[in-house]
Amino acid sequence: MGQDSSPLFAGSTGTLRLIGYLALAMVLMVLDHRNGWMWRMRHGAAVVVEPLYRLAGLPVEGMRTLSVAFADRRRLTEQNQRLREDLLLANAKLNRMAAVAEQNEHLKELLDTQRSLDLNVQLARVVGVDLGAYRHRLLINMGARDGVKPGQPVIDAHGVMGQVIQTLPTTAVVMLITDPNNALPVTVERTGLRVIAYGSREGDRLVLPTIPMAADVQAGDRLLTSGLGGRFPPGFPVGEITHVAPAPTGMFLEAQAQPSADINRSEDVLLLHDQAEPAGPPEPVTPMGPPAGLAPAASSSAAPPPRPAQGGRR
Repeated sequence: MGQDSSPLFAGSTGTLRLIGYLALAMVLMVLDHRNGWMWRMRHGAAVVVEPLYRLAGLPVEGMRTLSVAFADRRRLTEQNQRLREDLLLANAKLNRMAAVAEQNEHLKELLDTQRSLDLNVQLARVVGVDLGAYRHRLLINMGARDGVKPGQPVIDAHGVMGQVIQTLPTTAVVMLITDPNNALPVTVERTGLRVIAYGSREGDRLVLPTIPMAADVQAGDRLLTSGLGGRFPPGFPVGEITHVAPAPTGMFLEAQAQPSADINRSEDVLLLHDQAEPAGPPEPVTPMGPPAGLAPAASSSAAPPPRPAQGGRR
C-alpha cells in the first residue's frame, strides 16, 4: 500500500498540529459560549450576505408575483363578467315584471269597464298595426269563428277605439276613429251639441269641421258617443277638445280633439256584442255637410252629411 500523502497525519508534527486545532476549537467554543463573539461574527456576516440572498431570489419572487397578479386579474375579470351578466339579467327581469304589471293593470281596467257597463263584451288582443298616411287600423286575434262581425264597436278601458270593418276566420281588421275615412256621431257633454267627428291624416287626433258658429264649444269639452246610427251605444267617451277656431270657409267653427282611448298603446281591447243594428244614417247635424276634401266614411258608423260645393278645408 502506498504511504498516506495527507500532511495532517504525517508524523508527530501532524499529530501536534491536530491537537492544536482541537484546542483552538475548544477555546473558541468556550469563548463563544461565554461572550457570544462567534454569534456577533455570524450576525455581521449575515448582514453582509443577506442582500446577496435577496438579489439571487429576485427572479423567482418576480415570477411568483407576476403569476399571482395574472391569476388575480383573470379571476377578477371573470367575476366582473359574471356580475355584469347577472346585472343585465336582473334588469331584464325587472323590465319584464314592470311590463307584466302594466299589462295586468290594463286588463284590470278593461275588466272594471266591463263590469261597470254591464255589457256583453269580448276580450281581444292586438296582433298587428297599420298606421299609414291614409290608414289607421289594427289587427286583432278574434275573427268570424269567434263570432266577430263587421261593424262591431271596439273600445278600451278609456274610450272608443273604432269598429270592425273586415273579418277573417281567426282575425279581424279594426278601423280606428282617427282613420281619415272614419266619421263618428258625437255629442258635447257640457252642452249636448251633436256633431260629427272625423279622423285626420295625422292619425293622432279627431277633427270636428262643421260646428255652428253660434255653438258654445271650448277647449276641454268632452265628447261622447251620441248613439245616432245605432252603431255605438250613447255615452261612451270619444275624446276631449283641445283647440277651437273658425274654419277656413268662415261658415263653421273647426275643432280638434284628442282621443280618449289609448290609440297607440292599447294591447287589449273589448268588442261590444248584442248591439242594435243601425236603422239608417243619422239625422243631419247642420243644414250643410262637412267641407269638401273630407274622405267619405263608407265603413263608418254613419254616412257623413252631404258636402257643400265650397272649397275644401285644410
